[in-house]
Amino acid sequence: MPVSRFPWLILSLVLIPQATSALSSPSEPVTLIPSIVVAGSPEFLRIIAPGAASINGEWLGRKIQFFPARDHRTWLALAGVDVEQAEGPSTLLIHIHLAEHTVRDLTQSIAIHPAHYRTGILTVSPKFVSPSPDELKQIEADRVLKESVFSASATEPLWSGSFRAPVHAPPTDSFGTRRTFNGKLASIHKGMDFRAPIGTVVRAANSGTVVLARPLYYEGNCVVIDHGLGLYTVSMHFSRIDVHEGQPVAAGTPLGLSGATGRVTGPHLHWAVRWQGAYLDPAKLLRWQLPANP
Repeated sequence: MPVSRFPWLILSLVLIPQATSALSSPSEPVTLIPSIVVAGSPEFLRIIAPGAASINGEWLGRKIQFFPARDHRTWLALAGVDVEQAEGPSTLLIHIHLAEHTVRDLTQSIAIHPAHYRTGILTVSPKFVSPSPDELKQIEADRVLKESVFSASATEPLWSGSFRAPVHAPPTDSFGTRRTFNGKLASIHKGMDFRAPIGTVVRAANSGTVVLARPLYYEGNCVVIDHGLGLYTVSMHFSRIDVHEGQPVAAGTPLGLSGATGRVTGPHLHWAVRWQGAYLDPAKLLRWQLPANP
């Protein structure tokens, strides 16, 4: 599918082959669509660089790895701004590695604007607010496990085409909500909730590899899919898991059944999108039309 059919792509850099190493001049503008970048926003990057051997970059302390499109002149990357990112200026730095073993750098200042998320008040079992010593040990073990899982993403994109909602159930506008549990400010909601009754089939939103499929303290029965290049989807609170760790899945593959395990107030599916440690708004990702087989 030609990339030129996707003019909405978030970042467009047109590089002139005869340009010098200082590529940040006004003759090579960087365009962001939408022009306002907010905390929690996913971003898709596009660079037209016919002579590049590879392209990478850094933004907000995270590495960006571009991959080539089918036209052999366009490079793409998926990135984003964490939901907890502070407002203010940021610098996007991109390194264009050319075939003759030279590197051209491009920098662009990007303003991060605050997102206006709601505040929610919930009541849960006391053990999820004041865990016992044994429960704290389990929470720490879960933390170490998740750190290991999220540290070893595939080095190429495993997804293909647009991401799909994981269940046929209405979503809630809950991403970014500052949550108070039993009167204590406990967390920022870093995912999207679906009002899925117990037993609703949960499916893979896109292709990838299952890297975690087991019960965790807060998440309950949890499934994590690696979509490559640091991009993961996380599904929580299953009543039953039907996949295993290391299993490749295609978009639409059944992962299990929704439930009410872990820290919940009732049956639902919590679905999160994580890129390089940043939690992004899943609703925005679901609205994107991504090219197939990037």
